[in-house]
Amino acid sequence: MLQDLSFPGPPIKRIEEAWKMDKLSMKMKKMKLINVALLWWVAISIAMPSAYGSVDQSPRAVEKWFKELRRGKEKLTKLHFYLHDTVTAKNPTTVQVAEANMTSKSPTLFGETVVLDDPLTVGPEPSSKIIGHAQGIYSSVSQEGYSQIMILNLIFNYGKFNGSTLSLLGSNPIFNEYREMPILGGTGAFRLARGIATEKSYAVNVTTKNAIAEHHVLVLHY
Repeated sequence: MLQDLSFPGPPIKRIEEAWKMDKLSMKMKKMKLINVALLWWVAISIAMPSAYGSVDQSPRAVEKWFKELRRGKEKLTKLHFYLHDTVTAKNPTTVQVAEANMTSKSPTLFGETVVLDDPLTVGPEPSSKIIGHAQGIYSSVSQEGYSQIMILNLIFNYGKFNGSTLSLLGSNPIFNEYREMPILGGTGAFRLARGIATEKSYAVNVTTKNAIAEHHVLVLHY
């Protein structure tokens, strides 16, 4: 007759001990998997530079870039794309977040404040390839004509400027045919950028307030 020597004691006690051992084994396996996952995360973090998109944006890389700036040459880049501002839709890209007590009575919507996350596309069609997004805020700031103050980040996520951004700040009198907005800076490939973004309305739906704007950008950068 064979005798179970693994867990001495009454059968019920042996079952309880076995259950405890199984539970401990499962816990150890779980911890092992977590440790392996952490090791992979650490290895990847060490192996890859802290970069967004295709440009290394780690502090060391930025410092190196500035040290080599004296040998750099400023160049002119031209960009052309379309911005899709969607107010009325299942998933709008532009949302009003604030207004003054008088805004609803103002013919220029003075005080209206809006945030946006508008796609930037190669062509004017909504199905055209998305190359980035315009993220920012604008407010109606004129009581005599409809003009907006715009704070925009153009965030590119495709092509040679993937991961780079341009920062815009300026007035946008939307009923003018052409509206210039200064480029005050940028990140990634557009570090220390300066230039002009010219906007022109391509299509506007007065009922839905949805609009498409054409952008020509001239930017100097290193």
